Amino acid sequence: MTQIRLGPEALRASRFALSPLAETFSRLVALRREQDGGRPGAQARALAGWLGDDPFAAGLVRLISATKYLPDFVAIPPTSMTTRIEDELAEMRALQPDAAARATIAESRRYAWKTNDLEWADVDGVTTRAAAVFARIWEWFVEPDWPRRRAVMERDIRHRAGVLATRGWRDALSGMGKIRWAAPDAIFFSPQAHADLNVGEQGLVLVPHTGTVGRWMCEAPPRLALVYPARGALEEVRVAAGGVARLIGEGRARVLGALADASTPSQLAALLGVSLGTVSGHLAALRDAGVVVGRRSGRAVYYERTPLGDDLAATL
Repeated sequence: MTQIRLGPEALRASRFALSPLAETFSRLVALRREQDGGRPGAQARALAGWLGDDPFAAGLVRLISATKYLPDFVAIPPTSMTTRIEDELAEMRALQPDAAARATIAESRRYAWKTNDLEWADVDGVTTRAAAVFARIWEWFVEPDWPRRRAVMERDIRHRAGVLATRGWRDALSGMGKIRWAAPDAIFFSPQAHADLNVGEQGLVLVPHTGTVGRWMCEAPPRLALVYPARGALEEVRVAAGGVARLIGEGRARVLGALADASTPSQLAALLGVSLGTVSGHLAALRDAGVVVGRRSGRAVYYERTPLGDDLAATL
């Protein structure tokens, strides 16, 4: 099995970050699954049409969506909660000369579960071309929905950071699929027998994405990041028609349903696709009824359900 080993300094320095690049890759994988499933939606069909006209993009996408080892220039560790796609793509373009890029592509093919030729990689400016591919996927399939995606990931980070501070690593890693805490100083990452990863004093960066499955490592030593599926669905919050939803109103019912995790009004607005004013009005009514409560954290106010709110939400 493969473990991520963290000494005391690494544990203290570990933190969370956001990565638009990782989210773009996650969305790409989801669209490819739609294509393989035989019932692609409009975005998956648009992706297929574009790839049919660009051999380099088609080859790169075919490889990275069907391998257990991502090329180095794709798996770039982010640095903070404010990481920008422009900065990640600039790092991708500057990361490797063509010979090194082709070598990491060949290594990626060794771990692919689908047969891939590499003729598409025999071009000048491999990482520049790859950055252009990710820029297009970001622009078409991620950026229009980025506020909602970011809200899901920020809620996950706040939840896990709180659990980490109060209950430790074992509980903070709960719900990350096969990833789990391996006491006393390691994270179980994979059942495959690869070399363990040793995290240095810069710590491990934990990066959520909104896909339902998928975890991978981003390595640019001494920087290491673990990308994992965020808690909470990206799909629209739905409530049952009639009953309590009819009594309190569908809008307030959807807000109450979305508060399974503590959220700011801005996050709720992004998640539910409504205006901030609409969310604030619903929260005020729910707060007056005693089913939600607001708690300040820094400059933000996070709303969460009270026990009465949990009982009411269970009926929706």
